[in-house]
Amino acid sequence: MNPLLRIAIWGLGISALGTLPLGTINVAAMQISIAEGLYAACLFSIGAAIIEVAYVRVSLVGINWIRHRVHLLRWLDWAAFLIVAALAVTSFMAAAHPEDGGKNVILNADINSFALGISMSALNPMQVPFWFGWSTVLFGKGVLKADKRYFNWYSIGIGIGTLTGLAIFVCGGQVLVKHMDGNRSLINYIIAGIFALTALIFLYKIIFNKGAAAALQAKPTDERNQ
Repeated sequence: MNPLLRIAIWGLGISALGTLPLGTINVAAMQISIAEGLYAACLFSIGAAIIEVAYVRVSLVGINWIRHRVHLLRWLDWAAFLIVAALAVTSFMAAAHPEDGGKNVILNADINSFALGISMSALNPMQVPFWFGWSTVLFGKGVLKADKRYFNWYSIGIGIGTLTGLAIFVCGGQVLVKHMDGNRSLINYIIAGIFALTALIFLYKIIFNKGAAAALQAKPTDERNQ
């Protein structure tokens, strides 16, 4: 197999599988799909995928710079916690007031869905140690090489993989709309519960120093979605 195609497939597979566990971005994509439709959810997903690829490139070429500025990741940990906690609260509010259309006031505000995907993905610092860990493994196996062409194909694969994983949640949201439209409050309560659990996990990691900064300084991690 062509080595460039091989690294692209590796990136696609890792990214697609890493997107599947429930987390802030994929659940947000599902909720936008339910409340705003397929187009808005796709824009959100594209914005999130662009930042995912940007984090990959940073992890490949700027990891030493980040290691000396881990305080930035600590601030991002707190920002991510506040955002997810706010999403949990507003999702519970949407579930409790179905007469307003069951829309989350943050995810379904006037802000462009593409910009929302960019901003929410940028506030997910766990992507940095996740991709640093996997890139280190691939470098060790000789699959990934310190070559611009390899980095480009790796990034392309990751972008496609992220979009593929998010597409499952976006399409899942459309399926829920068709089959559970009369129970939209229940859907919002479930989504709110997921956001609340994610916020608690973020807070736990921050309090016990297990966030993105600690993960980057320790061994590579398999976590990305929290």
